[in-house]
Amino acid sequence: MSTPNPPQAPEPAQPRRQLRPTDVKRLNRDWRRRTESRLGLLVESVTQPFNMGSIIRTAAVFGVEHLWLAGNATPPDHRNVSKTALGTERLVPWEHAGTPAEAAAAVRKKGLRLIAIELTNDALPLHEAPLDGDVCLAVGGEDHGCSPALLAAADAVAYIPQIGRVGSLNVAVATAIALGEARRREWSA
Repeated sequence: MSTPNPPQAPEPAQPRRQLRPTDVKRLNRDWRRRTESRLGLLVESVTQPFNMGSIIRTAAVFGVEHLWLAGNATPPDHRNVSKTALGTERLVPWEHAGTPAEAAAAVRKKGLRLIAIELTNDALPLHEAPLDGDVCLAVGGEDHGCSPALLAAADAVAYIPQIGRVGSLNVAVATAIALGEARRREWSA
C-alpha cells in the first residue's frame, strides 16, 4: 500500500524573495490606509528595560498613538530600553500618568475604552473581547500583572487562551499578541 503524496503548493508566478526596504514601506503604507481605529497602551509597573523596549517597539509597529505609564514602569528614555526598542521609543508619544486610576482617567479623557489583559474570573477570551473602535489596552508588571486598582478601572478584561502547560506569557509577548489581535479585528471587519 502506497502513501499518498501530500498536496503541493502552487508554483509562485515569480521566485519568492524578501521585500526590499522600499517595498516594505509601500506595504506598511497600504495597511495604514486601512486603519481608522485609535489604539492606545497603558503599561503598569513593567520594570525590566528589555521588556519595556520590546513593548515600545511592538507599540510602534501597530500604530499605538499614545503610551501611558503607571506605577513604577520603566520610562522609554531609560538607557537600557533602547537596546530592544531600536530607536522606536522616539515614535510613540508617552507620559507617566501616575497611579493606575490616574492613568485610566487620562485614557478616558482621550476618548478610549480601557481593556485590561489579565487572567480574572470575568475575563473574556481575547478573540471575544470588545476590541472594536477606539481602545486602549492595559498590561501589568512581570510578577503580579495588573493591579486591583487598574482592573477596577478597566471597562473589560481579556485573557489570551493558552493550551500548554505554562500558566502565563512574558508581558512583552502578551502585549504583542493583544495589540496584534486589536488590529487584526479591525482589518478583518
